[in-house]
Amino acid sequence: MSPESCPESMPAATHRRASPSRIPLTIAGVLVVIAALIALIVRFDGSTHSGARNDSTAPSSHPKSTYAPATVPPQSTSTTIATLAASPFDAAVAAYAAERSGTITAAVENLVTGQTFYYNPGVVQDEASVVKVDIMATLLAQQLHGAIPATPGQQSLLSTMIEESDNDSATALWDQVGGPTAIASFDHKADMTSTTPSACVTCANFPWPGWGLTTTSASDQVTLLRQFVLPNLLLTASQRRYALGLMEKVAPSESWGVSGGVPPGVTIALKNGWLPLTGETDWQVNSEGWVNGLGRDYIVAILTTGSPTEQYGIDTINYLSQSLWSQLG
Repeated sequence: MSPESCPESMPAATHRRASPSRIPLTIAGVLVVIAALIALIVRFDGSTHSGARNDSTAPSSHPKSTYAPATVPPQSTSTTIATLAASPFDAAVAAYAAERSGTITAAVENLVTGQTFYYNPGVVQDEASVVKVDIMATLLAQQLHGAIPATPGQQSLLSTMIEESDNDSATALWDQVGGPTAIASFDHKADMTSTTPSACVTCANFPWPGWGLTTTSASDQVTLLRQFVLPNLLLTASQRRYALGLMEKVAPSESWGVSGGVPPGVTIALKNGWLPLTGETDWQVNSEGWVNGLGRDYIVAILTTGSPTEQYGIDTINYLSQSLWSQLG
């Protein structure tokens, strides 16, 4: 031992044995030294990890959503995206999309990590039948705030509009909620900044219901779906459960889109849309929804335009959906 570490050490020329009366004091001194060394080790250990992420500074990860998920929606930033994971829209997706006809735009919000990713962002396309989700949201919000009374007839129309994608039901509810002005009002409250409701239902030189020409972005559609998946001030928990329940029961003919590549047993609440824009060789094909299960929990919207056939657009979305499912796991 060095003289600094033992207060009972003697001069070098002295070799006298310590007396019994000094033994307890010597042991106490050794214990003091050991305690001091332990304190130094603990302090040193803490200092070597000072740059590690702690609970107060770590990016928050959103818990897995259910019909009534956590009260704090995930917040996405470019820093979080760069730090936590690469985009699921990787080089393989870009290469595939480059070989396809038409234009693809997509957005996906990973509710497990709170990250949002985009493919070809800022592109605005026609909604086709996915606008029916917006009609449903507007109606439910109006019912909640007393702007329109809830009736059994509306419930029946909602069911056929979402589950069967019935156009007549959609037209009836579009009119009941107040048309484009009411839809735009709800969209504004939901912070949907790139959606413009169609001004006509019967449009010149267009044989299909005009509400399908409402324009939107993939990002806006993810924002809309968030109103059903996450708690908010526009819809109640019971309304969200009801709406997602309808979207889980779409007709078997719509078992494509954002459900592509998703295995059985996973919750999928979706709405698809398909619309020939000019004749039968220019198709708008869209799909959006919420996927939850087997370690995944995400909201996704994929919009495609310029497909030569409806099936061509479906194939495009199915491929992208399968890729997202694989990469978000």
